Amino acid sequence: MNEVIEMPRRESAGIVAGEVHQFSAMEIRQRVNLVQEVMRSIMKSETHYGVIPGTKKPSLYKPGAEVLCVTFRVADKYEIEDLTVDGMARFRVRCVGIHQVTGVVLGEGMGECSSHEEKYKWRGAICAEEFEVTPENLRRLKFAKWNNKVEKKQQIRTESADQANTILKMACKRAKIAMTLNVTAASDIFTQDIEDLPEEYRHDDEPGEPVLSALGIKLVAEANAVTTRDQFDTLWKRAVKEINAAKDAAASDAFKTAMAAKSKALPAKPTDLPPREPGVDDAEMEAEFQRQLAAEGGQS
Repeated sequence: MNEVIEMPRRESAGIVAGEVHQFSAMEIRQRVNLVQEVMRSIMKSETHYGVIPGTKKPSLYKPGAEVLCVTFRVADKYEIEDLTVDGMARFRVRCVGIHQVTGVVLGEGMGECSSHEEKYKWRGAICAEEFEVTPENLRRLKFAKWNNKVEKKQQIRTESADQANTILKMACKRAKIAMTLNVTAASDIFTQDIEDLPEEYRHDDEPGEPVLSALGIKLVAEANAVTTRDQFDTLWKRAVKEINAAKDAAASDAFKTAMAAKSKALPAKPTDLPPREPGVDDAEMEAEFQRQLAAEGGQS
C-alpha cells in the first residue's frame, strides 16, 4: 500500500530550527575576504568586471557574477513577468539565489529591460538613402559627444519584435547581477548596470574624486588582504614596481592609503622599534614610498 509522506517545509535562509542565526564579525570578514581573494586571483579586468568612465567602483559583469555564484554555490532561478505591449518589448525578471547543497533561498534581485531604452530603440542608418526614405516619425538626428567633439548621427527606429530575445536576456542578466551582489554582500566592491547607461548619465556619488584604474583596484584589494608583516613588505616592493611602470598616480594614492591603514592594524614584528609620535610612521612611509619609486625609475 502506498503511503503518503509529508516532506518537511524547507527553511528560509538564515533561520535554523526556528532561530535566527546572526553572522559574527569574523564570519562577515571571512566572506568579504573571500570575495576580494576571488577578485584578485580569479577575475580579470574587462572580462569579469570593469571600471566604467565617470564612475568610481568597478561594474560587475555577468561572467563575474557567475564566478561569485560558483564560489558561494549559488544556483539561480528566474521568475519572468512579460510586460510587452504593441511596439515595445519589455520584461521584468526576479532572479532567486538558492544554495545548491541545502536548497535554502539566499536572496533575490530584480532586473528590467525594455526595447524603448535608448540603445535598443534606435540604430544608425545604413546609408543616407535609408534615412531619407524612412518616415519622419521613425527617424531622427542624434547629437553625441566623442573625443571632445560633437557628432551628428542619422538614426532610425528599430523593430521591437526583432529584439525581444535580447531584451529578455538583458533583463535576466541585470536580475542575476543584482541577486549576486545581494547574496554575496559585494556591493561595497562592485556596482552594476552602469555600463548600460549613456555616458552623460554616469556620475560619481562624490564628484571630484579620481576614477580608480584596474591596477589601483587590484592593489587595494591585495593590501586589504594582507595578514602578516612579511606579506606587507613583499606587496610593498612589488606594488612600487607596478605603479612606477604604469605611472598611475591615482593607484599610487589609493594603495598608500590602504597600506597605511593596514600597517596600523598589523601586529609589530619582534624586532620593530617601539611606537613613535603619531604621524611619524605615516610620514616615513610616504618618504620611503617616494624613494622606492625614484629608484625604480632610475632617478636615484
